[in-house]
Amino acid sequence: MTKAFNEPSFRDGVNLMVDRAMSVMGLDEGVAKAIKSCNAVLQVQFPVKIRGKIEVFTGWRATHSTHRLPSKGGIRYAPYADQNEVEALAALMTYKCAIVDVPFGGSKGALLIDPSQYSRDEMELITRRFTLELIRKGFLSPSTNVPAPDIGTGQREMAWMADTYKHLFPEDINYVACVTGKPVHHGGIQGRVEATGRGVQFAIKEFFRHSDDVKGAHMEGTLDGKTCVIQGLGNVGYHAAKFLSEEDGVKITAVIEYNGALINDDGIDIEQLHQHVEEHGGIESYPCAKFVENGHDVLEKKCDILIPAALESQITMENADQIKAKLIVEAANGPITFGADDILRKKGIVIIPDAYANAGGVTVSYFEWIRNISHIRFGRMQRRHDEMRGAEMTRVLEEATGRSVSDKMKNSISRGADELDLVRSGLDDTMRLAYQEIRETRENNENIDDLRTAVYVTSIEKIARSYLEVGVF
Repeated sequence: MTKAFNEPSFRDGVNLMVDRAMSVMGLDEGVAKAIKSCNAVLQVQFPVKIRGKIEVFTGWRATHSTHRLPSKGGIRYAPYADQNEVEALAALMTYKCAIVDVPFGGSKGALLIDPSQYSRDEMELITRRFTLELIRKGFLSPSTNVPAPDIGTGQREMAWMADTYKHLFPEDINYVACVTGKPVHHGGIQGRVEATGRGVQFAIKEFFRHSDDVKGAHMEGTLDGKTCVIQGLGNVGYHAAKFLSEEDGVKITAVIEYNGALINDDGIDIEQLHQHVEEHGGIESYPCAKFVENGHDVLEKKCDILIPAALESQITMENADQIKAKLIVEAANGPITFGADDILRKKGIVIIPDAYANAGGVTVSYFEWIRNISHIRFGRMQRRHDEMRGAEMTRVLEEATGRSVSDKMKNSISRGADELDLVRSGLDDTMRLAYQEIRETRENNENIDDLRTAVYVTSIEKIARSYLEVGVF
């Protein structure tokens, strides 16, 4: 991760962005301090016997806020993880949940490990042991603290965690809600894997519904034909790029990975590239684009939309002045440092910040948690009823007009929404309403001229109101 020497840490950067919003609000100093404080941080060290030798692993779980329960946030497995990063991400989760009206507090976890160095069975052993430590210390349960996937983790790890919790608390009928992001056949929900990338797409689409905002980013028209550079072809980057290119006509002109980048000004077929990576293990030999080794420099390529979807601190004070994108959408957590954010705003580059753009994952995690707590699949009770109503509507149309309706039209009218339809609809509605609320905050305060400050002001107002309502201060 690139970071200029004179820049604050990721955690300090988040706090500085929050301070900027609080100064605009004129928030009481005591209230501000209470909102910013991290509620609790757990560090665990535990031994696991791997290949005949004892290895000691270090992990963390930070709970930033319990103003809503449970606290929510992913667990990442990474060789660079540390406590400062975990605390910063936990704080970001608090503001993220508030901005999209998900009634959770903010939490985050990490394990200091390189997953590529261990087999599947070894990773299961390590994950179950880590889960045990979190449960014993009260940092994992359906009612107080609910992890989800993050960098280096996925459905597999969530299934192991849920199963470990189940064996410790076999009488807890809500055990499956102790984590989200599980496989569908183990209590997960349709659409969770794609959720963060889909949320990025919905955030950009909502931005382009407001012509004044598009004009402010020195663009015009719709998404169709806009050029885009994307950094990171992991779960978030892949889905965001796939949906934007296949459904909205966005042209992906460059894809940046950790070991280089691909460039094709005529556009890159994301699904084709994804299949190539699955088969060959990397982007280097992809035949339909030019490969360059210094991928980080491709962040500076001219484009309409830049989507950093990899790691934090990718755009810093060192390279911010060379960024040529008109709109930056933070699909990753903290890809723009505090110092770089200031430079980009002065250049007139519009930024859709991570606390909003990245919120699709926690939104659908909320849907999954609700599904687990209610013990019923979304759509189960009304789908056939909707189909019958649709069929009746078709019959009435045919009788009223004296003309038959085509089979395709009949199927379209009578089809009842399934779980995936409802998840996508709920996510789309959430991202639309959140952006409209952010815009309203910006327009109603003459001291706010950027979306990031508007996001934090909107979020902090909700959190402060929550504390006040229960008499915390």
